[in-house]
Amino acid sequence: MSSTLRFQIVGEAFKKRPVEVPNRKERPSEFFAKYVFNRQKMQQYLPADIYKKMCDVIEGDATLDMATADAVAAGMKKWAMELGATHCTHWFQPLTEGTAEKHDGFVEHDGKGGMIEEFTGKQLVQQEPDASSFPSGGIRSTFEARGYSAWDPASPVFVYGDTLMIPTIFISYTGEALDYKAPLKKSLKAVDEAATAVARYFYPDVKKVVSNLGWEQEYFLVDEGLYAARPDLMMTGRTLLGHDSAKNQQMDDHYFGSIPMRVAAFMKDLEIKSLELGIPCKTRHNEVAPNQFELAPIFEETNLAVDHNMLIMSLMKKVARKHGFRCLLHEKPFAGINGSGKHNNWSLSTDTGILLHGPGKTPLDNLRFVTFIVESLMAVYRHNGLLKASIISATNVHRLGAAEAPPAIVSSFLGKEISDLLEHLETSTDDEATLDGRRESQLISLSGKQTLSLDIPQIPELTQDNTDRNRTSPFAFTGNRFEFRAVGSQQNCAAAMIVLNTAMAEALTNFKTRVDALIGEGLEPMKAILRIVREDIKTCKPIRFDGNGYSEAWKQEAARRGLDVETSAPIILDQYLKPETIEMFEGMNVLSKAELEARGEIKLDTYIKKVQIEARVFGDICMNHIIPVATHYQSMLARNVQSIAQVLPQEEAAPLNRPNLNIIRQIGEHNAFIIENVERLVEARRVANRIKDGRERAIAYHDTVAPLIEEIRSHVDSLELIVDDELWPLPKYREMLFIH
Repeated sequence: MSSTLRFQIVGEAFKKRPVEVPNRKERPSEFFAKYVFNRQKMQQYLPADIYKKMCDVIEGDATLDMATADAVAAGMKKWAMELGATHCTHWFQPLTEGTAEKHDGFVEHDGKGGMIEEFTGKQLVQQEPDASSFPSGGIRSTFEARGYSAWDPASPVFVYGDTLMIPTIFISYTGEALDYKAPLKKSLKAVDEAATAVARYFYPDVKKVVSNLGWEQEYFLVDEGLYAARPDLMMTGRTLLGHDSAKNQQMDDHYFGSIPMRVAAFMKDLEIKSLELGIPCKTRHNEVAPNQFELAPIFEETNLAVDHNMLIMSLMKKVARKHGFRCLLHEKPFAGINGSGKHNNWSLSTDTGILLHGPGKTPLDNLRFVTFIVESLMAVYRHNGLLKASIISATNVHRLGAAEAPPAIVSSFLGKEISDLLEHLETSTDDEATLDGRRESQLISLSGKQTLSLDIPQIPELTQDNTDRNRTSPFAFTGNRFEFRAVGSQQNCAAAMIVLNTAMAEALTNFKTRVDALIGEGLEPMKAILRIVREDIKTCKPIRFDGNGYSEAWKQEAARRGLDVETSAPIILDQYLKPETIEMFEGMNVLSKAELEARGEIKLDTYIKKVQIEARVFGDICMNHIIPVATHYQSMLARNVQSIAQVLPQEEAAPLNRPNLNIIRQIGEHNAFIIENVERLVEARRVANRIKDGRERAIAYHDTVAPLIEEIRSHVDSLELIVDDELWPLPKYREMLFIH
């Protein structure tokens, strides 16, 4: 890019743009789920008996037969066409971190040389995408192309543009899962059954337990012109080079600051479209880094919440372009400032309205609360390495542990009151365990929220939670739920939720087996529960940590506790094939060994390709953009030195030329390092690519290719401070990170 073009682009980005603020006169409640075929629409467009049957199917109490599917398809087509839909698609989540869709028109031959609009139950229920064209980890070969997508009635169909979107699972011809939704639904079934069985110790009328998820989506916005002028952003999602801006986030003035008008217009537009699609958006604000923002909805059932997050990431990108932005979902698009995560707020609740991770008002409620808290800790303790593997990637590694996000060691923060309670229970005896559901006991008591009087005129008393927050904790308890903070901003939440819900199902199943054994020996149920809870408090104690997760002391302490402290992404992914992982997933009927092997292979292959692409793009920018410009500036300085030497006597010219000579030498040294090491980078890729074993190839990319990029970058960023600003070919951080 020429310097003139760069300044034109930067100037255009900083011009005062007209702000188009969407104008909706209706209240959100009036247009919420306008484009969703929810129960209200089903009741309107389906016969009464079909509507009742579909409600049973959605609740899991009935199986969808083809006659019902045909009737549903007819009503669905009528509703969709009234909204302007002309096509339908099965919308699924392959192992690419994105979504996929193939559109079919509502058209068939009428037998008379014409066309009719048609949409049948068969089209609704099943399609056949090419399974060999998506990542399969060896489950499908190129010559084995058949795969199936199948409708998930638990996630409502919706209209997006002119297309009826049908959420589906995606499986191979031989039945293995090739997506995130199929194992997610199996994990939700497993945790439902295990949690329901344990909840009935306390509430016999419980019939179902639901996993809830509330995600918090962080993202960056960059002016579209500046984005187009950065090949690294376009090709990799992050800036592979770029010196810090003199001012970035050190003043803490962006967090919760006033939202810029252009951004506010984008946010309002995004919220309207999200609400129309049934996504219950609630919170928006500036995040810590410049140009960084956050959106969060009201929590939902996990399966639906995952679908809504995948949909909103697609919406964000499309709406951003309408407003002259590009939405960056990479976990670390800019070095030196905060990256983006997607905190997953997770909890379990019963069909009777009880939040199992929420404290209660009676000793029985609080024993239930402690039981589910401790078994959650057991799940995280037994599989802390696997939970880390579920969120590790070539992109998220740049964010984790960077003093802005949780460290790459999974631990859990509970807060003082709950920690003290568990300590008390751990040292209690069976003689103290007198709770039987009828007699009261002080063994388990929680203070609940307190009032905080500030003694400031006109300021009311505040409600004070019984726990503080710990932003360094990857898995923190926040009052009535756990917040898994390590999930990356562009990742599919399902990856983490599959592991977490399956691990919880295993922990609760194990818990119930041991409690039932004690009851079979004649111990009172509540005493049996307390005894097993006490055992598990002792077992999972190493996972509890309320201190500073960023400290070096914690890394050493975590290793002594036996927690997984590995930081190499390829080695972390070994967790998917550990015997205890396979035993858990197969025992809970969520993923088979073959499916786990396939996912491990896909994750390794994705890691390799991400680093490989970054290395290639980075090398091209260095050799085609940076070196020519730096060399040109060096030549300009050399000519200036020669001119001064020709005009002035040597004793006068020497001191005047000394600064430029120093700069010429610096440029030469940086150029030499960059050229030599870009060649090393290319050779490191060649060596790594010759390694046949995928795991070893990924390790080679981690150990030899990725570090070279960072080494070379430091020299490129130094050149940015030396070379004339008018010559520098790429938009700089100071130009990209502030929206006006």
